[in-house]
Amino acid sequence: MTDKIPVSIITISLNEEANIAMCLESLKRFDEVWVVDSNSTDRTREIAESMGAKVVTFDWNRKYPKKKQWAFENLPFANKWVMLVDADEQVPDGLAQEIADTLARDGDKHAGYFFGFDYFFAGKMLKHGQRIYKLALMQHAKTRWQAYDDLEVHYQPPVDGTTGVLEYRMIHEDQETLYHFFDRHNKYSDWEVVVRHNGSYFRNEDAQPFLRRFTKPLFGRMPFKPAIVFLYSYVLRAGFLDGRAGFDFALARAFHFWQ
Repeated sequence: MTDKIPVSIITISLNEEANIAMCLESLKRFDEVWVVDSNSTDRTREIAESMGAKVVTFDWNRKYPKKKQWAFENLPFANKWVMLVDADEQVPDGLAQEIADTLARDGDKHAGYFFGFDYFFAGKMLKHGQRIYKLALMQHAKTRWQAYDDLEVHYQPPVDGTTGVLEYRMIHEDQETLYHFFDRHNKYSDWEVVVRHNGSYFRNEDAQPFLRRFTKPLFGRMPFKPAIVFLYSYVLRAGFLDGRAGFDFALARAFHFWQ
């Protein structure tokens, strides 16, 4: 029998019945899985409990801490490593094995790890184009949160120490409509305007790998960002190989920066 990977998982859910079973099935190699549920009215909680997850209810009071921060600060984790996996995300076997091998080999070398994503857009898995990365695996004791005027799903908490980037990718199987995609990214762009204006955006970039930490502020000052983003995703990163979905995704990313 394969040993469990010594990582505690936080899965965030709200009426995620369509996703939760696939997500939890992909996490079966991990030692501990917590589902933090915001009073779902579908079968999310029932499905999660039947698959062995520890389900807790979160009632948000419209103040801090929000769901992810509350989970980090209050759940009795059995492991020092904690990983954030949203209900519409999955951890392929290759990524799970890389996590196990990396932690066994490197121990506490880094305080956190970034993952790239294989992203579903308009019903198609994108194999090319701009790659989205997220700081998702962190040492619990070295992760710090702060009251932050943000959309929590967009905020990656800084860690005290260096970060690494894993080779294998997580799957983000977004089943929402394009309407919801653009609505969500419209909120993201509004949030970025506020935090860039007040200077807090880049104060939190120490969670990024070294190169990204310095290139992102530089990019923020460049003109013609929408055109640069489109050409980078569609041409330089070969998004054209994904067909119409690759074109639409590159265009959507460009419009995000235009907004």
